[in-house]
Amino acid sequence: MRRLPEIEIGDDVKKTMSFAAIHMGVAFSVGYAMTGDVLVGGAMALVEPACNTVAFYFHEKLWSRMPQVRATRADTPALCA
Repeated sequence: MRRLPEIEIGDDVKKTMSFAAIHMGVAFSVGYAMTGDVLVGGAMALVEPACNTVAFYFHEKLWSRMPQVRATRADTPALCA
C-alpha cells in the first residue's frame, strides 16, 4: 500500500491557526453577547477573524525579518549626521 507524502507545516502556519481559533471564539462570544443572536455571532466569528488571520500571517512574516533590517541599518552610515 502506498503512503501519502507527509506535508510539513511550519511553525508560522501553526501559530497562525492557533491565533485564528482563539480569535474566532472571542469574536463569536462578543457578537453573541452584544446581540443575543447566534447568526450574528457566527458571522462575526467567520468574517472579521478570517481577515485578521491573513493579516497576522503577513505580520509574522515581516516581523521575523525585522532583526535583519535592523542589522542592515546598523551597518549603513547615516546620510545626515
